[in-house]
Amino acid sequence: MELKDKVAIVTGGASGIGLATVKAFSEKGAKVVIADFDEEGGKSAEKELAGNSSDVLFIKTDVSSEEQVKNLVEKTVDQFGKVDIMFNNAGIGVQGETHELTDEDYKKVISINQDGVFYGSKYAVQNMLKHDGGVIVNTSSILGTVGEPSAFAYNASKGAVNLMTKSLGLQYADKNIRVNAVAPGYIESGMVNKESLGEFYDQLVDKHPIGRLGKPEEIAHAVVFLCENDFVTGTTIHVDGGYTAQ
Repeated sequence: MELKDKVAIVTGGASGIGLATVKAFSEKGAKVVIADFDEEGGKSAEKELAGNSSDVLFIKTDVSSEEQVKNLVEKTVDQFGKVDIMFNNAGIGVQGETHELTDEDYKKVISINQDGVFYGSKYAVQNMLKHDGGVIVNTSSILGTVGEPSAFAYNASKGAVNLMTKSLGLQYADKNIRVNAVAPGYIESGMVNKESLGEFYDQLVDKHPIGRLGKPEEIAHAVVFLCENDFVTGTTIHVDGGYTAQ
């Protein structure tokens, strides 16, 4: 797939992996919709990229709301005519002992990380079936493959994303709709850095055989690959510095 002039939606696109992917798509000449609950960050990203030749649009979206995701796709189609790429990236995590996990916190993680993938895929596919197909990429995690103490809800949601990806990939392969996932290791971000985490940061680094944490741009690079390579579907690519090879 040539990304130039393709229309891409990136949920969780105002920061981190999402923003890095928005920039990567934009640099390839795609038209990009930034979807995020963070209105200030989303508008800032939209303004930052407005100088590029590609079209960029911010739409405030809570991916746990089916109606808002439906609206996101409809507004994208109104603006750009179609959806070629849906990057279901928005996600959150909750740490703590499972026996103390509240129903509210558990359901919040599931609703954003898992239901958000369902809603994004559902409405993207509806549009993709009307034209020449498209690509869906979901953000999974190393914690969709290996367990992590105190990450019960997150483990559950990302494990589900891996199998949702396989199911969708198989279901729509003959419709020219490819579905894949990227599974990052721990990534440097505004909240995951040496200054904020102290000694725990070093413990995270030690879990990655490559000797460091990942960068958002490295995950964005994998997402671009999954969009461009026409022979990849139904798979999850780990970009984790060797974390899951152990």
